[in-house]
Amino acid sequence: MTMNERATTCLGESLDSAAALFHSLSDGTRLAIVRRLAAGESRVADLVGELGLAQSTVSAHVACLRDCGLVQGRPQGRQVFYSLARLELLDLLASAETLLAATGNAVALCPNYGTDTDTGVTA
Repeated sequence: MTMNERATTCLGESLDSAAALFHSLSDGTRLAIVRRLAAGESRVADLVGELGLAQSTVSAHVACLRDCGLVQGRPQGRQVFYSLARLELLDLLASAETLLAATGNAVALCPNYGTDTDTGVTA
């Protein structure tokens, strides 16, 4: 394997990991859970009440975040208190907010991933 092939392989693995990280945060419910846990630890029951979602839905999303290494659980008796596993995640969220502020509504208007369904643009 040449040095270029090794560099490309390493870059590909790095990009795959980055894609997995962003994919884990691409769901609105998971992002809401991460934002809530940024304020402090919480139980699934607390998240259910705050997010207004079914317990099974919240549990599945917390499990996904835990499996990705972004959230950790602290058992206390029969309860588990969840918190962010890595404080660097707060830096990532802050950077994302800065980028969103800089790009205005361009991301919301993106035809592939945007959230703005009433753009007034017709085909």
